[in-house]
Amino acid sequence: MKENDQLIKVIKYITKEKIIEYANASGDFNPIHIDKDFAKNSQFGQIIAHGMMIAASISEMMTLNFKNDWIESGKLKLKFKSPVFDKEKIITSGEINKIKILGTKKEITSSVFVKKESGEVVISGTASVIQNIN
Repeated sequence: MKENDQLIKVIKYITKEKIIEYANASGDFNPIHIDKDFAKNSQFGQIIAHGMMIAASISEMMTLNFKNDWIESGKLKLKFKSPVFDKEKIITSGEINKIKILGTKKEITSSVFVKKESGEVVISGTASVIQNIN
């Protein structure tokens, strides 16, 4: 991989059922995520997906692209910009911005994004990973 390369994308469809499954797995039962009546009266007007559920698609993308190097050394810095609702498609993408040589290793820094199908940015940020130089 080299600077300006695009990372392999991850595409997901978010459903109310997946949001409930995430609530059960994470223990996060905030009513904005699981209570339709509560959410209807919120600023969003409906149930929203957990931010970390959506951010997990970035880690999935980085694992797909960098395998165990991501699991062992990955770092994220994210900005949450917009909620994701039931029945929305998200596209997680990234681009390598910088490769820095660190002796026998290299640090790869990428810009990462989660966008809705409409193009609206949901999460933006940077991800970095350390790899051995082959």
